[in-house]
Amino acid sequence: MYYVYVIQSQIDNSLYIGYTEDLRRRMREHHHSKLVYYESYNIKILARIRDKKLKQYGSAWSGLKKRIFK
Repeated sequence: MYYVYVIQSQIDNSLYIGYTEDLRRRMREHHHSKLVYYESYNIKILARIRDKKLKQYGSAWSGLKKRIFK
């Protein structure tokens, strides 16, 4: 499984988008952050495309933030 995730810093409330094959490990690495959203994919390239789309296209990221922070 591959994951696209959004975490929020507990220090300054900033948001970070990423993708990984091991979400639990990544959360341990981001120990001052909390997971606010994730999507799972069976195929790595689909997760990479989604990650890239969220990072490059403001409208995709804006839409996701609206869903997360209603």
